[in-house]
Amino acid sequence: MRIGQGYDAHRLAEGRKLMIGGEEIPHNKGLLGHSDADVLLHAIADALLGAAALGDIGKLFPDSDDRYLGISSMILLKETAETLKRHGYSIINIDSTVIAQSPKLSGYTEKMRENIANACGISACCVSVKATTEEKMGFTGSEEGIAATAIALIKNDKEK
Repeated sequence: MRIGQGYDAHRLAEGRKLMIGGEEIPHNKGLLGHSDADVLLHAIADALLGAAALGDIGKLFPDSDDRYLGISSMILLKETAETLKRHGYSIINIDSTVIAQSPKLSGYTEKMRENIANACGISACCVSVKATTEEKMGFTGSEEGIAATAIALIKNDKEK
C-alpha cells in the first residue's frame, strides 16, 4: 500500500466557468489556470501521482504544452489513473476537501464523487468529497481563490 497527498489552489477570475470535481458550479467567477483549473481534480491527481512516486500534475501535463490549454481536468484525471495502471497500481480510495468561502458546494458533492470515481475506474463508495470554509480568513476566506486537498491510497498490483 502507498499513500499520497495533493494540494492545489487557483485564483478566482471574471469571465471563467467555475469547474470543481468535474461539475460546472454556478458562480460569478471561475478559477484561473492553463486548463479548466479544476482545483479538486488537480489535488486528486497530485495525490495519486505522489503515492506512485510519479511526479506531479505539472510534470505529466505541463502548462507550457498547448495541448492542455483549456482542457477538461476530467481528462487529466482519467489519464492520471491510466498512468498509474500502466505502472502496476490500482486505486483503493480517495479523500478530498475543497476549501471555498463561496459558493456552497454541498449540493454538488455526490455528483463530484461519481465523476471522480468514473474517471479513476473505481466505485463512488471509495471517493470522499467534502467542502469547508476558512471562516473568511486567508485567500479562500476573502474569496480571492479556492483550494483543495486530497489523500489517495493505492496498491501495487505486482507485489504480493
